[in-house]
Amino acid sequence: MHEGGELQDRGAGRVWPALLSGATGALAVTVLNEGVRRMVPHAPRMEVIGERALAGGLRSAGVEPPRGGDLYRASMAGDLLSNTLYYALVGLGVSSGASSRGAALGLAAGLGAVLLPRPLGLGRQPDERVPFTQVLTVAWYLAGGVAAGVVFRRLGRTR
Repeated sequence: MHEGGELQDRGAGRVWPALLSGATGALAVTVLNEGVRRMVPHAPRMEVIGERALAGGLRSAGVEPPRGGDLYRASMAGDLLSNTLYYALVGLGVSSGASSRGAALGLAAGLGAVLLPRPLGLGRQPDERVPFTQVLTVAWYLAGGVAAGVVFRRLGRTR
């Protein structure tokens, strides 16, 4: 294979599969969080932390944050974008290792979502004292990472 083809296969040609995989992971986390929180007591409320982060960041920048539904929608859009970019990191290696990378990324994100909100000044997640809530938080992000890894691996096989 000539140099240009290698660059295509190893670099630029992997961007779209990585982003598609990242979007799959981001959607998995969001669908789990939004669907389950409406039905299960003590389910994770990650959208609350996202709203606090967005509002605080905007206030720090001297911008009045949106309120109510507008804050929720802006936060969800930010979550989808940032999680897409984060889970797209599954594309940083060979496709055969994507599932393991996705699981590691998901586990890291889940543990961060449980352990970091208070140290970052975002307060407590509602119901964080219930271990079930923390376990589900890690599980949602882990599921997102696994989904991203599986999609990237499948896309690597079709190329």
